[in-house]
Amino acid sequence: MANDNSKRGRIGILTGGGDVPGLNPAIRSLTLRAIHEGYEVIGIRRGWAGLIEMNPADDDSLSENCQILTEEIVSKIGRTGGTFLHTSRTRPSHVPDVNVPDHLRDKYCAPTNDLTEEVLKNLDHLGIHTLVPIGGDDTLSYGLHLHKAGVKVIAIPKTMDNDVPGTDYCIGFSTCLSRTLDMTNALRTSAGSHERFLVIEVFGRYAGFTALLPTMAGAAHRCVIPEHVFDIERLCELMAADRKANSSKYSVVLVSEGARWHGHDMTFASEERDMFGHKKLGGIGDQIANNLRELSPKYNGGRRINVIAQRLSYLVRCGDPDAIDSLVPMAYGNIALDLLLEGKSGRMVCLRNGEYDHVAIETVTSKKKIIDVDKYYDTERLRPLYKSFLQKPFFIVTNE
Repeated sequence: MANDNSKRGRIGILTGGGDVPGLNPAIRSLTLRAIHEGYEVIGIRRGWAGLIEMNPADDDSLSENCQILTEEIVSKIGRTGGTFLHTSRTRPSHVPDVNVPDHLRDKYCAPTNDLTEEVLKNLDHLGIHTLVPIGGDDTLSYGLHLHKAGVKVIAIPKTMDNDVPGTDYCIGFSTCLSRTLDMTNALRTSAGSHERFLVIEVFGRYAGFTALLPTMAGAAHRCVIPEHVFDIERLCELMAADRKANSSKYSVVLVSEGARWHGHDMTFASEERDMFGHKKLGGIGDQIANNLRELSPKYNGGRRINVIAQRLSYLVRCGDPDAIDSLVPMAYGNIALDLLLEGKSGRMVCLRNGEYDHVAIETVTSKKKIIDVDKYYDTERLRPLYKSFLQKPFFIVTNE
């Protein structure tokens, strides 16, 4: 699979970070359009990991870490969830010694290693004309690193947290919202049957879009988000009042995994960090549930209110994409090819103010995309704040 000049050029495509529905439709649309325009497309397996684990001198290694994509291959996967190219949370500029591939161990033996030189060699060996990474801010930040090193890069934003700067929409967000609404509504029957509080933990490390938007759509009475450190006593008071006012005697709160209350930091499932320095979050929902249970007699005439705690976790990122996560990735893939045909690189495709567009890839690391609390969150009532929808973007809440 060495450099082949028989085609107009070779495009490389990879998916990094967490899987979401909509990745395969993006791969499909880009590949079909590229083939039609005379390009060959190579899929890199396991995200950035494929480009460091690849050994150009070993044919088996090449076939294990990349494949030429055809119309037949991608047409079969366009309607499915996940990523058929597979993914990983790999950062080639910060590879721990235990993750250095065997064929490179003699060269790289520090506790943390920068394998960017190997990535560049492998891209050159494959004859990649333009690289299209699909991922969140972590994955795309390394795409920016390669852009600065001279690689032609066109990025596509993906993350169910919807927190990549520069775009109102990231692939996976709509399906996440749809699943959250569906499962929260389903869990209401159990909460109502037992007259309990319902605490549902959703994704969202630094940004609370996946908690705020479903609450705005009516999935929950309250939500707590990473952007605001809340008062657990106030949450209990509000939920007790919601429960009392509800004829079915239950109330619901959506909890971002990165949420914090006074005197408590983020809740981690383990102390282990990935290559981007993130510890795995998880468990804040259980902690809030336990505290609500103990505090509830104070706001319920001395009687305890039991709690159902549910972590949605991978249930919102598995399965097939919804309509929006089938349509937007199709557009993103085609825009990426348009940019390539125009000779542009160092760009990220995006959706802003209801229109498809593109921005400089440097936007990915320019700031954090989080909820503007003053505009969209009522810190006293712990729920969305909105007065008018006129002139708002499609998904209403943005920091742009």
